[in-house]
Amino acid sequence: MANQLYPLAKTALLTNSPTIDLDNTEIRASLVTAGYTYSATHQYITSVSSTHRVATVALTSKTVVNGVFDAADATFTNVSGSEVTQIIIWQWSGSEASSPLLAIIDTASGLPKVPNGGNIIVSWNAAGIFAL
Repeated sequence: MANQLYPLAKTALLTNSPTIDLDNTEIRASLVTAGYTYSATHQYITSVSSTHRVATVALTSKTVVNGVFDAADATFTNVSGSEVTQIIIWQWSGSEASSPLLAIIDTASGLPKVPNGGNIIVSWNAAGIFAL
């Protein structure tokens, strides 16, 4: 599988239902283990079991320019657990049950990564995290 937007996130972005606001809401990134299997029908972060989410951070310095979403590089602190094979981008709504999945990244430089209790820094692609 290649990096991609979740199909239901694309629909939400086009129809505003559920509302996805990349500028004015908290967008998070989670390091995810191989135990998670992508499905085009996954819509909310609850589709990614908490046992497969090794670490999560809120993205900072977010921008949306010319259809490209980007943010500052992400630092996940004191990461331990199973090997990380994917990064999931999602919007925090205040409840996991209604927090939409946005994108899955599985071909980033440095993946897979075995946590050793230290920090993991994710440097996003210079072209942005994802584009519409």
